[in-house]
Amino acid sequence: MFTTTGSRGLYKAPLCKGLLLVLNGLTVMLTLLPQYQEMFVYNLQAVIYQQQVWRLLCGRLICLDVKDSFCSSLLIYNFRIFERRFGTRKFASFLLGTWFLSALVDFFLVQVFQYLFKYEVEELPAGLLAPVFSLFVPFYQSIPRMPVTQVLGHIHITNKTLVYIVGLQLLTSSPFMWLLALSGLISGGLYHYNVLWLQKILFVPAWVSGVVKYILEPLFSSSQPNDETPLGMGATLDIQRQQRTDLLDQQLLLAQYNEARRNARHQPQTGLFQWTRLFPSLRHRGQNRPQVQPHPQAQTQQSTQPPLLENSPVAEEQVARLVEMGFSRIDALEALRASNNDINIATNFLLQH
Repeated sequence: MFTTTGSRGLYKAPLCKGLLLVLNGLTVMLTLLPQYQEMFVYNLQAVIYQQQVWRLLCGRLICLDVKDSFCSSLLIYNFRIFERRFGTRKFASFLLGTWFLSALVDFFLVQVFQYLFKYEVEELPAGLLAPVFSLFVPFYQSIPRMPVTQVLGHIHITNKTLVYIVGLQLLTSSPFMWLLALSGLISGGLYHYNVLWLQKILFVPAWVSGVVKYILEPLFSSSQPNDETPLGMGATLDIQRQQRTDLLDQQLLLAQYNEARRNARHQPQTGLFQWTRLFPSLRHRGQNRPQVQPHPQAQTQQSTQPPLLENSPVAEEQVARLVEMGFSRIDALEALRASNNDINIATNFLLQH
């Protein structure tokens, strides 16, 4: 599980960085060259009656509206956590699969709308909009809600509120944007839950991923950020969100640690999560204390207690899943041992560190 959408910039998210740079650059270029905008209009009637199938490619990649491009870029930036979680290849497969599925769903929804309301839909908003809306499905399912504050004493603001507000802004930017949003949610649900084995049909082949990684990853990869560099207070809205996100992560880890300590008072030590392995400062603090020789009776009781699960065997399947996410095998083994083979807690710890 993920606590937030992350606060490490575009590190380990080269695909999101490439989409932000290339698609926004093309949007600005078309704004400066309006005579070429007609080629990128998402005109369904031209596709159906004039066989301009190329519009399914051009009209569903580049936004012609700067506001749509800005809102979709904010969403892609927030959804970059899934590229770190799934890996670049699986994240690209998700976007590719939902992009193809949404093209079919677009035609179906338009036909249903025209049949029910007797109104012909000629054009839909252009851009990579349906796949962006499809990412709300794993966002809703995978990232838990964490309360941040309250407004007027009753309205709860969570760590996911801003993302939903940006999605709502994008939803209301054009008259038929709701059709693309519905198409994206349907496509995202079908692909996320692997209906009809879509994940095995629509995916990026390994050799394509290898070629693209060799050619383009050096251009769009980001260096690891320096966590010791202080952030400017209130410089931009994004920096404020990053600071609030880091604070929420620290509060969550502290709350989990306190809960583990409370459970340890009422439960045997065999089921206690090894938080001292995830918090070296607490472990070192205990090492600095003077050693006291225990009573002989206490030594006998300690020897009869069952051992902790710290050295319990780790499932290779869980190690492989963490390695696929981009972590090293040594870090994956360490995190799984420390979390008693709980892959969700181990993933969360690895992302934090």
